[in-house]
Amino acid sequence: MSAKASPEAKNQSRRSRPLRVAEEIKDWVVERGLQPGDRLPGEAELIERFGMAKGTIREAMRLLQAQGLVDTKTGPGGGSFVGEVTRDRAAALLANYFYFRDVTIHDIYQVRIALEPELAASLAGRLTDAQIADLEAIMQEYAHPASDAQEERSQHVASLRFHARLSDFGGNALLSFFIGFMAQILTDLTVYKRLYETPNHDLWRTGRQHQIDLIAALRRGDAEKARDIMRSHMEMACEQMETQEAVVMKRFIAE
Repeated sequence: MSAKASPEAKNQSRRSRPLRVAEEIKDWVVERGLQPGDRLPGEAELIERFGMAKGTIREAMRLLQAQGLVDTKTGPGGGSFVGEVTRDRAAALLANYFYFRDVTIHDIYQVRIALEPELAASLAGRLTDAQIADLEAIMQEYAHPASDAQEERSQHVASLRFHARLSDFGGNALLSFFIGFMAQILTDLTVYKRLYETPNHDLWRTGRQHQIDLIAALRRGDAEKARDIMRSHMEMACEQMETQEAVVMKRFIAE
């Protein structure tokens, strides 16, 4: 005679049903190649398809909504549709994961130094005139040295956007996401224990010249030069962060 399941085991089984159904719905979406915006079956059809009670189906759909994988619209033409996790939401979730991992500025620059010189080398001779113009337009935001610490901070943020934009041109979604993610962390979660009382014009000049030289190398297709310039640029930026005693704040990012 088989032993009866304990009340705790029964409760655990009931709680796991929505999770299991949510995974089955995701598998069903993948099998059919559905895309963001495609309509999902209605509640009655899902109940019949997965053989689960209404409450279980509704909880499974709420779980998928929380993950950003299902959008629900009300009113005429409403219903449930395949959602798409945005880049900003994915970055926020990842940043909040790293909240518990004590990520340091050194960690971030160790990854940047490994990735960004290779990205630059891979783009040499491949950028269009429009893409180069896009990068040069960002550089116009720090075409002149800052007049105070606040402006210097704003210029630093614009410079980070230059790197994120460059990564968008690589055609590698993973590389673009991670470089952009690191730029976002440095923009949103970095504080400086020491700020320059007056803007560091020598640092501004060197950093901007790096980017001018980088664009020239990219334009003429010199991969080795582009790699060397980007590495030097990253190493200088890391040194700057250490001089300013920059730290990553312990703070969650809103999704």
